[in-house]
Amino acid sequence: MNLPPAGDLLQELVALSRTAGDAILEVYQRDFSVEFKDDRSPLTAADLASHRIICDALRNMAPDIPVLSEESADISYSERRTWTRYFLVDPLDGTREFVNRNGEFTVNIALIENHRPVLGVVHVPVRGITYAGVAGVGAYRQEDGEPSQIGVRRPAEQPLVVVGSRSHANPDLANRLEALGPYELVSMGSSLKFCLVAEGKADFYPRLGPTSEWDTAAAQAVVEAAGGKVVTLDGEPLRYNRKDNILNPDFLVFGDDARDWAALMATP
Repeated sequence: MNLPPAGDLLQELVALSRTAGDAILEVYQRDFSVEFKDDRSPLTAADLASHRIICDALRNMAPDIPVLSEESADISYSERRTWTRYFLVDPLDGTREFVNRNGEFTVNIALIENHRPVLGVVHVPVRGITYAGVAGVGAYRQEDGEPSQIGVRRPAEQPLVVVGSRSHANPDLANRLEALGPYELVSMGSSLKFCLVAEGKADFYPRLGPTSEWDTAAAQAVVEAAGGKVVTLDGEPLRYNRKDNILNPDFLVFGDDARDWAALMATP
């Protein structure tokens, strides 16, 4: 089955992310219970509601294209490895932030082609903001009214603005950041860290710690469409669906590629 043109598909996914975001907010605005999965990550009714809305819509929109979601991740690699195109979804990225009610959680929908995220939508339900991007076309931010184009910051700010995880402190990262020289550290939850780089409000997001592929794909598409890069510590682009597990290696997100960020983050 052929997908709609990239622009039309992007608009459909933006609308879908907002519908899922509304369902999340319905749970967010009332009392809710929290369960824990086998890996001790939290799960709420909001995760499940968003998952059902997105997956049902994607299957209706493109029934021949597989969908991999955090809440239906039990698809074997023997099946996944045959996919050249699929949707990768985190129906509620930042469940810890959702439980803590700080608003820093997102809905993430990506289209993966040949191991690359070529289209991505990151919606922020509490703020009503959506980030979206298409490879080779560009990235934008939409809040009220018309979308506005966004791009990474070049050259990087002085002092650097570095964004880090709010829920996953990392002493090793703190030591490595000393190699950057003066910097301001901004703590943020979920894939919003990528989005700050994409819209030129931060220069660098190093992630030295576990993430899953659905955590990063949509936001990586936005960053790359905005002119930035997402690479592993050896400088290779972060890629998807190439191994049995869905864990990412450590990675770096940046806009100004005139610096050797990987060398700066080398083990001190």
